[in-house]
Amino acid sequence: MRILIVGPSWVGDMVMAQTLFQCLQQRHPGCEIDVLAPEWSRPILERMPEVRRALSFPLGHGVLQLATRRKIGKSLAGQYDHAILLPNSLKSALVPFFAGIAKRTGWKGEMRYGLLNDVRVLDKQRYPLMIERFMALAFEPGAELTRPYPRPSLHIDQGSRAAAQAKFGLSLDRPVLALCPGAEFGEAKRWPSEHYAQVAEAKIRAGWQVWLFGSQNDHAVGEEIRLRLIPGLREEALNLAGETSLAEAIDLLSCASAVVSNDSGLMHVAAALNRPLVAVYGSTSPQFTPPLAEQVEIVRLGIDCSPCFERTCRYGHYNCLRELPARPVLEALERLVADPVEVE
Repeated sequence: MRILIVGPSWVGDMVMAQTLFQCLQQRHPGCEIDVLAPEWSRPILERMPEVRRALSFPLGHGVLQLATRRKIGKSLAGQYDHAILLPNSLKSALVPFFAGIAKRTGWKGEMRYGLLNDVRVLDKQRYPLMIERFMALAFEPGAELTRPYPRPSLHIDQGSRAAAQAKFGLSLDRPVLALCPGAEFGEAKRWPSEHYAQVAEAKIRAGWQVWLFGSQNDHAVGEEIRLRLIPGLREEALNLAGETSLAEAIDLLSCASAVVSNDSGLMHVAAALNRPLVAVYGSTSPQFTPPLAEQVEIVRLGIDCSPCFERTCRYGHYNCLRELPARPVLEALERLVADPVEVE
């Protein structure tokens, strides 16, 4: 069985998609899974043993370029028995159609009849979790999903991790608190920098070091958190946001004794690395995209207007996160990691 997956466009979704790959390997042992996805996702896919190849998709999110999609599809002709589409867009269905893949599976989306020949109608009540919606595509329509559900698990190469540590001059002589203060989705997912700084200060005073992670867009908030620390403590916080590649960020996150993160792609990466994790939720809900790991604490206020799933606060106050203080997060960290976790 040769399977082409058209992958999602967000870091967290790509991590959660591993549950589908695991189900496919369970149903079809030895099947060959290739994932067509943006080039940025390669470091994630390369750390999933279920995936044979990551195929780089050169077009940006929302770009049609029909001729390019046709060319890519024709280049894949004859290579696959089954295609499974995770995005619901019409555009995502074009490459498998042009490739002439015999079975093309996906949820009913933007008028994809004809492009897909195995169209599923989503029952959101039956499949409330995103991973359930991914996993269900591995089975026949109406089939019961087997529990317990698989969990994403990214495999780390020790040499690659050591190289990343050496590049940034990092030592594991003290426990590492990783902070992930960004969220590409929008401001309504970002816990305020002053709260992150309070958490960082408390853990540094307890003998920890702090590493801040994120994209280039998160570098400024990482610096804001660091600069809120008093001199003497500030030197124990390293802002890696925008400095690492995604591959390096994944490898270095695997060194963390604990992680505090917004509901973001790096939250799902930390969970897939099985790091003790405190996940801070505001405008979104752990009932849809929870971090999938054993050592997880969810912290949220749950005020009346949340979850709203908006990128920005419709009322302008962002109280679901602003009014969530550092204390519950620190208490959650204490429950998870009373003593430093030894990195495996």
